[in-house]
Amino acid sequence: MSEINHSSQSPVTLNVALQRSATLSLFGLFFLCLLWEIWLAPLKPGGTLLFLKALPLAFAMRGVLRGSLYTIQWASMLVLLYLMEGVVRVMSDPPGPSIMLAWIEIVLATIFFFSSIFYVRPAKRVAKALQKAEKLNQQTEKLNQQTEKLNQQAEKLNQKTENLN
Repeated sequence: MSEINHSSQSPVTLNVALQRSATLSLFGLFFLCLLWEIWLAPLKPGGTLLFLKALPLAFAMRGVLRGSLYTIQWASMLVLLYLMEGVVRVMSDPPGPSIMLAWIEIVLATIFFFSSIFYVRPAKRVAKALQKAEKLNQQTEKLNQQTEKLNQQAEKLNQKTENLN
């Protein structure tokens, strides 16, 4: 487990095993996409430009490797496109190695998705709790101001009552 301390936030314990799982599955998915479309089972003999589908995954690699919560969150949404592609290709490709590669793509995308969701979850919970605490602090401050105002009004009434007596 690793601890991440964002300024003014309490430390969040994140599961390093989930980050590693996400990293390995992302790198696996990246290399699978490249190899699939260039060498293993390209749509046309000799390969096609479809290998460029791996490019968006490359943008996420550095942040996922570092454990960046922001990157892992958007990459978890990105990887759903690869999951969908795998499902479509399992259902539509002709029998051959492409179907097995599509199943591998589905497995890697699913591993990444769940690893990233569960990796980010504790930080999201802390952020939500901090938002609630901030809202309560604002409400408490507002109530304190109203109490102060009421105390001042009560003091004025007491002075007027004393003047009448």
